[in-house]
Parts: sequence; C-alpha cells; structure tokens
Amino acid sequence: MIYMENNKQTEANKKWQEKNREHTRYLRNRSTSRNFIKKQATQDDLEELKELIKIREKEI
Repeated sequence: MIYMENNKQTEANKKWQEKNREHTRYLRNRSTSRNFIKKQATQDDLEELKELIKIREKEI
C-alpha cells in the first residue's frame, strides 16, 4: 500500500517538474550553490562570490 502511494507521489512530482522546468532548474541551481558555499567554498571562493553578488545586486 505504501509503495503505491510513493509511486503516485513520484509520478506527481515528475509531472510537476515537466510542467515547471524553469522553476525546477532554478531550485536545483540554488540548492547546488548553497551546498557549495556551506561545504566546499574556500576563502578565495567566498571573496569572489561576494564580488559577483555585488555586481548582480546592481543589475537587478
């Protein structure tokens, strides 16, 4: 019974992702960026990212 419910949810998720490709890509990229910053970024990486953020903030 639980397997069927999981399968239905998985199918629903896939259907939503197909209809919302841009938002799905945005969420995936945001998650990847956050994980990189939290777990792997060096001090040099963080300094570069700070500069990129300043530039981006001026653009939007």
